[in-house]
Amino acid sequence: MILIKYVIGIGLAALTLFSCSDNQSLQRYLVDKQDDDAFLKVDLATSLLQADNANFTEEEKDILKTVKKINVVAFPIKGENKQSYNSEMQELKDILKQEKYKTLMKFGSNKQGAVLKYVGEEEAIDEIIVFARDDEKGFAVFRLSGNNMNPAQMIKLMNSIEKGDVDISSLKSIGTLFNM
Repeated sequence: MILIKYVIGIGLAALTLFSCSDNQSLQRYLVDKQDDDAFLKVDLATSLLQADNANFTEEEKDILKTVKKINVVAFPIKGENKQSYNSEMQELKDILKQEKYKTLMKFGSNKQGAVLKYVGEEEAIDEIIVFARDDEKGFAVFRLSGNNMNPAQMIKLMNSIEKGDVDISSLKSIGTLFNM
């Protein structure tokens, strides 16, 4: 009986060791950079995006309910931090190469570009990640987390932003990094 307890204990310990992954997640990266002064950071609950005079349809309200939080981390190139920029870029590229981050779209050139990735299923996305870079200005990572977000619904939400129904003024400091 004691032998069985030891075997089960060792088995559980081994299972725990092997289930732990050395791969860093994007969420862990974003949390780690919260106290780093080289980065600009913005974390928003989606409830803060709605303007007081927001004129959402019921469908737009339902879409917004699927988005829980938006995290933005940007690394502007300033002075002599080009080497740090290169190492941070490589770390992010390694994280986003993981199998769980599926590519939806890529565009750009050798010196600047963006990639749109997601986590989850195509019709039930849990995370949307936009990784934009400009080798002269820096990079930014936009992470939208939610439950069962639908890409077609996200386009409708973007149209609401264009109409001015969603307040994105808190993101302007990040946008100026890339002249957005």
